[in-house]
Amino acid sequence: MPEYLAPAVYVEETSFRSKSIEGVSTSTTGFAGPARKGPVGEPELVTSFADFARLFGGLADLDLGQGVDPLNYLAHAVRAYFNEGGGRLYVARVFGGDPETDGIASLTFAVGGHNVTLAARFPGSTGNGKFVFRGVRTPAADAALAGASEGTIAVVTANASPAAAKADTALGPTFDLKNLTTLELIAEANNVATPKTITFKGKSAEVTSDTVGTPGNVTIANGEALVIEIGDLEQTIPLTTGTSLEAIAIEINKSLRGGYAFVSGATLVLGTDAAGTGARIEVKSSPATIAFTTPLKDNANDTANNNIPDIHAVGVSDIQARINAENLAVKVFIDKDGKLTFATTATGSKAKITVEGTGTANAALGFDTQANTVGEGDGSATDLFFKKLANGNWADADGNTSTAAQLLAQGDVSLLSLSLTTIDADGDETTYENLAVDKAHPRFIGNVLPPDAKSRADHLGRLFSVTVSTNVDTFDLLTALFANSGVRQLAGGDDGGEPVTASYAKGFAALGGVEDISIIAAPGSSAYTDAHGIRTELIAAAETRRTYRIAVVDPPKGLTISEVQTLRAKHDSTRAALYYPWVVVPNPLARPGSTDPRELVLPPSGFVCGIYARSDVERGVWKAPANEVVRSALRFDTDVNFAEQEVLNPIGINCLRYLSGRGYRVWGARTMSSDPEWKYVNVRRYFNYIERSIDVGTQWAVFEPNGERLWANVRETIGSFLYNEWRSGALLGADAKQAYFVRCDRSTMTQNDLDNGRLICLVGVAVVKPAEFVIFRIGQKTADAGN
Repeated sequence: MPEYLAPAVYVEETSFRSKSIEGVSTSTTGFAGPARKGPVGEPELVTSFADFARLFGGLADLDLGQGVDPLNYLAHAVRAYFNEGGGRLYVARVFGGDPETDGIASLTFAVGGHNVTLAARFPGSTGNGKFVFRGVRTPAADAALAGASEGTIAVVTANASPAAAKADTALGPTFDLKNLTTLELIAEANNVATPKTITFKGKSAEVTSDTVGTPGNVTIANGEALVIEIGDLEQTIPLTTGTSLEAIAIEINKSLRGGYAFVSGATLVLGTDAAGTGARIEVKSSPATIAFTTPLKDNANDTANNNIPDIHAVGVSDIQARINAENLAVKVFIDKDGKLTFATTATGSKAKITVEGTGTANAALGFDTQANTVGEGDGSATDLFFKKLANGNWADADGNTSTAAQLLAQGDVSLLSLSLTTIDADGDETTYENLAVDKAHPRFIGNVLPPDAKSRADHLGRLFSVTVSTNVDTFDLLTALFANSGVRQLAGGDDGGEPVTASYAKGFAALGGVEDISIIAAPGSSAYTDAHGIRTELIAAAETRRTYRIAVVDPPKGLTISEVQTLRAKHDSTRAALYYPWVVVPNPLARPGSTDPRELVLPPSGFVCGIYARSDVERGVWKAPANEVVRSALRFDTDVNFAEQEVLNPIGINCLRYLSGRGYRVWGARTMSSDPEWKYVNVRRYFNYIERSIDVGTQWAVFEPNGERLWANVRETIGSFLYNEWRSGALLGADAKQAYFVRCDRSTMTQNDLDNGRLICLVGVAVVKPAEFVIFRIGQKTADAGN
C-alpha cells in the first residue's frame, strides 16, 4: 500500500492485464557417455559438432579395456544429432574410474632438486600430448627495460664473452652401446683439467626355470600356456602338447615381444631385449613341468650391474645422468644440426673439452676412435641472462645485480618471453605467448596454466596445466624448459575402464541440474556390460519429478525381433521411447587405402533426438516425430518389414524402416507404456511442454494474496496461453471451449486448501493425437439409372 504523507501529485504505475506465459523450449537435448577428453560429470552446452570436438574430443576410438567395444558412440551420436537437425545439446561425460586420479596424462621432472609437473586437466588418452617451449626475443632499449614487469628475463649478447667448448659427432640419438663400454672425457677451465671415465652398464633381465628332468621330452597338457610380463606388457604364449625344451624355446621366440628365450643345459632361460635398469621380466604362470622358483627379475634393484635404463637405446638424458654422477662440469645436448654435443659449463677462451680416442663407446656415439676429439672456446658471442627485481635492478643467476645502463653497456639486450604450444594426442594445438618463468611476473607460466583454473572458460579451453614447486629457481627453470629442444612428452593418460551403471548415474544426475533439457539419451550405452542397469537409470532420470523429459532408449546392436520384444517387456514407462534397429552410416574417418571400416553401425538415439528437435522447429512438439527421414542413414542394420512391425508397433517398439520410393524413415511414435492414455510420444512431450510452460510462467503467483483477483489472473494467464495453442493447431476442437478449459475458483478449492495456502487450478486440454492408421473404405455403387 503506497503511503501519502505530504500534499502532492502522485503518479503510480499499475497493470490492467494478466501475466503472459511464454512456451518453453522442447528441443534441448542431453547426452551422457564416455568421450576422449573434457570435464567429467558437469554438463556443457554445445551447439555444433565442432563445439563438441573442441571440448570433448573428436570421433577417434576409445580404449576402454580389453574386450570392450572401442567405438566412440557418443561423438558419432552428437554428429548424427546435429546432422538430423538438432540445435542445442548438453553433454555430460562419464568415466569408468575416478576422474580425479585415474587416466590423467602427466610428466614430472626435477629442476634443481624440486619438481615441475606438466599435466592434462581431464582424464583421457588425448592428454598424452606434448609441450613445445621456445624463447622469443624482443630487442630492448632503456625505456623497455625500465617498464618491464618484475620477473622479466633480459638476455645480454656480450660480444667479448667466449662460447662454451664443443665436441660434435656425426650421429644423433638414441645410441646402441655394449655393456661396460666407456667414454673418456677431459673438461678444462682456466687450464685446470678434470679427466673422468664414464662407464655405461646395462644387462638384460633374465629368469631361469628349475631343472627339467628330460629336456628332450617335456610334457605339456593341451591348452597350457606361458604367461610372461616384460615391462608393463603381459603376454600369453600357447605351448604345443608334448614337445622338447628346445622346441619350446623356438615357440616362445616366435611370439615373444621385447624378449628372448634359450635353453641352457636342462633349464629354460627367458630374458629381455632391453638391458639396463628399465629391464624387467616376470613369469606370471607356467606349466607344472616348467617351473620358475624365482619368476621375477627387475634390474631396477640391480644398480651394481646397471646404471642406465637401456644400453641399447641410450639417450641424451642418460649420458647426462652418467656425467653428473661423476661430478663433471659438462653439458650434453643435440645441436641445431642434430649432432650429439658435449660442452663445458665453463666459458671463455681457456675452456676446453677432450673426448679421448681410447673410449670403447666412441664408435657407437660417433666420436673418433683413432684420435682425440677436442673442442675449445673460440671467443665468440655468448648470452648472459638477468632477471628484473622488485627494486628495478637486474640480477644474474649468482645474485649479482646490475642497473639497466650497465646491461646496455655489456652488449645487445633483448627481453626474453616464453612461447608454449600444447599439442594433444589428437593433434589439436593451442599456443600461449608472452609467458614468463619467474613467479613474480604476472604472466608466470604456473599462473596462466594453473591446476585450478580461475574461470570455467579457462578450465575448459586450456587442456593442460603447469605446476612449479615453490623453491624452483628461475634460471634453472629456464634452462630445463629449453632442454631436449624444448619438447616435453606427457604419458599415462587413458580413457578409463568400461563405464558402469554408477558412472552413468552421475552423468544423468548432472543433466538433471539443467532445467532446459527436455530429451535425454545415453547413445552407445547398450554396447556395454551394464546396458540394462544404464537403461533403467536413463528411464528413471526422465521420470524424476519436475524434470518434464522423455528418454530415447537404444536396444543393443543386432537384436532379433524376439530379442527386442524381450527387452521391451522389461520396462514400462510413459516417459521413454524405444527405437529399433541400429543405423548404418558412412565412416567419416575412413580414408583411401586405410584399414578403417567403410561403414559404421550406430545406435538410433542420436539420430532420433535430432529428428525430435527438427520436427519441433518445423512443425511443433504436438506433431508426432514420425514419418520423418533419417538423413544420415545408408540403411538400417535390420530390414524390418510390414509383418514384423505389426508385432512390434502394438507393444511400443518404434521401427526405423526403409520404404521404397520414400527413403529411410522413422515409422513409429509410441512410448514404452502400457497406459493407453500415454500411448503416443507427441502426447507425452506436448504435456511436458504445457506443464513446464505453466510451471515457469506462473511463478509470479507464489505468495500473492489467494483470492478472487489472483484466481481470475491465473485463469486469464493460462487461458490465453492455451488459446494460442489451439489457434496453432495443437489442440482439438471446433472452438476454444471444445479445445480446453481452465478452472480456478471455489469449485476447485476448499476452505482447508485456502487455510493451508493452496491455490488449485484445474486445466483440461484436448490434445491432437497422430493419425497412426489412415483408413480409406472403398466399395462399389450402382450407377444412377435416371441419368
